[in-house]
Amino acid sequence: MQKLIIALAVAFFAFILWIIYLANTGGHSPFFDFIRTQPNGDKWGHFALFGLLNFVVVLATRYRSLSLGKFRIYQGTLGVLIFVISEEISQVFIATRTFDLVDLSADFLGISLSVLAAFAIPKKPSTT
Repeated sequence: MQKLIIALAVAFFAFILWIIYLANTGGHSPFFDFIRTQPNGDKWGHFALFGLLNFVVVLATRYRSLSLGKFRIYQGTLGVLIFVISEEISQVFIATRTFDLVDLSADFLGISLSVLAAFAIPKKPSTT
């Protein structure tokens, strides 16, 4: 089961990279067409994509966490946060993209709710 979860996380990350590539190059996608037809579709897309990515990455990394002062953070979440922040900031340098703090907020909200969802799932001891 763990291998399936890892494969799902890798596949979903590849899908997001493809979406980012299309957006960066001004490419066309049926996903973009659908998002444009929805109220606040772009924000909901950010919320869902990065929330789901974080959720599967946390599962794939088996809830491993590290301490940051008094706080603990899932390692997978830290990786997704670094990726999301880097990707949004990179848009400043790409002609077809624009940095949007509201997009970043939607990303953070999706990630935060997925952390709560992952935390709520009962964890069984690792059999590694």
